[in-house]
Amino acid sequence: MANAKRRNVSEVEQIVGRYGGERSSLIPILQDLQESFGYLSEDAVDDLARRIGVSPNEIFGVATFYAQFRFRPPGEHTVRVCLGTACHVRGGHQILEEVERRLDTKAGGTSADRKFDLERVACVGCCALAPVVVVDGKVHAGMTPRKVSPLLSRYGKREESKDA
Repeated sequence: MANAKRRNVSEVEQIVGRYGGERSSLIPILQDLQESFGYLSEDAVDDLARRIGVSPNEIFGVATFYAQFRFRPPGEHTVRVCLGTACHVRGGHQILEEVERRLDTKAGGTSADRKFDLERVACVGCCALAPVVVVDGKVHAGMTPRKVSPLLSRYGKREESKDA
């Protein structure tokens, strides 16, 4: 754990150094930190705060204003359910509800096993294939609630047994 923390501190130092340690570069620094670590950890934010001379609370205040920043490690797979007009009229909301039920998380969340992030998106530009679900960038067309479980199982989602 100590080695990982030292590596993270070194990485933060390098990223901040690219921007000259300027407080005015906070957003690009946060973007680079997230790109490097996958999310903004409390340790990285604390280290950043020390290096640019602002409080961690101020950094969190800025970062939470933007939807692009995450504060938990990302899931192994990203599931995006399209709710654009074509997908919506063909059952997109029912598909989203089924994915939420199967992953036991709401849109914007990560499954408890950290295997899946779930996002609802306005449109993925595949209207002729509606409704669609995109997993790790791969479009799955003509989705239905019944196709959700087999789709997720391809990415490692195991069905929980219903033993009583």
